[in-house]
Amino acid sequence: MTGVARSKQVPLLVVLSGPSGAGKDAVLSRMRESGYPFHYVTTVTTRPRRAAETEGRDYWFLTEAEFQRMLRSGELLESAQVYGYWYGVPRQQVKQALDEGKDVMLKLDVQGAAAVRKLVPAAVLIFLAPPGMDEHEQRLRQRQTESDAEVSVRLGRASEEMRSLPLFDYVVLNRQGELDAAVSDINAIVTAEKHRVTPRIMELE
Repeated sequence: MTGVARSKQVPLLVVLSGPSGAGKDAVLSRMRESGYPFHYVTTVTTRPRRAAETEGRDYWFLTEAEFQRMLRSGELLESAQVYGYWYGVPRQQVKQALDEGKDVMLKLDVQGAAAVRKLVPAAVLIFLAPPGMDEHEQRLRQRQTESDAEVSVRLGRASEEMRSLPLFDYVVLNRQGELDAAVSDINAIVTAEKHRVTPRIMELE
């Protein structure tokens, strides 16, 4: 068999999604620490900043007026209202990184992931899931950022979001105390995608 000549690898647009409390922030923080060369897109939101969050790293925190201005001017690739607050993905940040040949990582809820699938069908969608609803409830309560009523709402929404699995390309379980295993699984998915015979082509206007 003759050798196979491969062209330069094309960049990927990867969406990490899943229910609130599944551990998306913790996984992405560990991925940053591992040094994988993603461009991690910082989402804009009207939600108040939590004590452990850093402006510009976890989110850009905007007023309602600032967010609506970005929305009207077409600066957001995707936007959604979740639990009473707005979240959006800056379009230019994604486009510039892809144009520079960088793999891009987005953290979105399931609604946002579905929107990106329509806009960029070749995007790689990964669903991060807790191993069970009991552990999921325990995680939500342990972080102590929501009231009992808000936890109940999030648990109900999580059950609905689990039914969206067919939308995704991959599912990764984030078991308690096994964060590195989840990160390893995501890195393995990206590595496999980089070796596709027919690469995904990310087209973003």
